[in-house]
Amino acid sequence: MAETLLPSSAIARRGLMLVLSSPSGAGKSTIARNLLETDPGLSLSVSVTTRKRRASEIEGVHYHFISQREFERLRDTDALLEWAEVHGNFYGTPREAVEVAMSEGRDMLFDIDWQGAQQLQEKMRADVVSVFILPPTMAELKARLHRRAEDTEDVIATRLDNSRAEIEHWREYDYVVVNDDLDRAFPAVQAIVKAERLRRDRRPGLFDFVSTLLGQAD
Repeated sequence: MAETLLPSSAIARRGLMLVLSSPSGAGKSTIARNLLETDPGLSLSVSVTTRKRRASEIEGVHYHFISQREFERLRDTDALLEWAEVHGNFYGTPREAVEVAMSEGRDMLFDIDWQGAQQLQEKMRADVVSVFILPPTMAELKARLHRRAEDTEDVIATRLDNSRAEIEHWREYDYVVVNDDLDRAFPAVQAIVKAERLRRDRRPGLFDFVSTLLGQAD
């Protein structure tokens, strides 16, 4: 009797860490939200932050909002996989949840800045797939920040001042997507995820699969 192979979807694989970064207003949060809504295989890595919660944000969904003292405790006990100070606030990724997800073959999405992306790549390079989202023009970036209507004029000015320095880090990413039209930018990111999931080095179960395949009778 011929041996039946497992379907390709059942081949054991290690999870990937999808990192999305961009200057504020370039659209990474919208792309991240669309990915989570359409891809059941992706889970959001919920960061901790000392920033005050915006009216549209939910505790435990967008961030875990904590005090600076608690943040410092997590950082100093090596409980954060990465951390950064952005616009005067601290952000970080809890280590335990990420390590468990990777070992179980679950993919995690990181909506973080270039500083956090650098640290993740230094510590877990083989697991990271990094994508930098660029705005089509600086004028459009400014307009998007104003349309968002969630920050004061001073905060918007600070974000715009910092955006050029953030964009300088685009070369450090595996992929770069220009978000001039969400209907084009979002499918581009989806294609990146699909291709990266099929990489040979992310699928340790292929060894058993191929061994069984070659052992089958003609």
